[in-house]
Amino acid sequence: MNRKYQQTKRAAAQEETRQRIVEAAIKLHQSKGPTATSMRDVAQEAGVGTVTVYRHFADDMELLGACSSTYFERHPLPDLEEWATVEGSEERFRHGLAATYAFHRETEPMMSSVIDDLRGSPIMAPYEGYWQAAGKTLLAAFTEQERQDPLLKSTIALALNFETWRLLAIHQGLSDGQVINLMTRLLRDGR
Repeated sequence: MNRKYQQTKRAAAQEETRQRIVEAAIKLHQSKGPTATSMRDVAQEAGVGTVTVYRHFADDMELLGACSSTYFERHPLPDLEEWATVEGSEERFRHGLAATYAFHRETEPMMSSVIDDLRGSPIMAPYEGYWQAAGKTLLAAFTEQERQDPLLKSTIALALNFETWRLLAIHQGLSDGQVINLMTRLLRDGR
């Protein structure tokens, strides 16, 4: 009985250490980016030795995967099934952009640090795949003929893109509502 208690206690301590490492990595990835963050930096931030970090995570990609998983559990992507219930192409477009921009605003500090560092990396594939699915969800509200228009597809991709939003909302100082109005105007002009 005593042995099982010790194993349970040890497993809990290991999990607590692992979580401290993940939290430290998330903090550093957001402040200085994944490329500039070494395993030694993570160890120092977590208050453990570098060997301990490697005991829990074999390499940077494994640690990035754990960080990504934890981060997106806390900051879930918008619900595409809910978007699909909105009738009308322009209504769904505006609804989807409102949810998208709220998500972008919430995650802007992290995504601004991570996007350039990890572009094209396998760790970004689920994130990029999600935004492709979001585009298809918005596109599905249009007529069959409209869905064939590459300009419409491009407008939707541009409107959903984090970097488009960041340029307009953060760098140009537009409100999310103003960005939605601008994107809607672009959508109408392209039809």
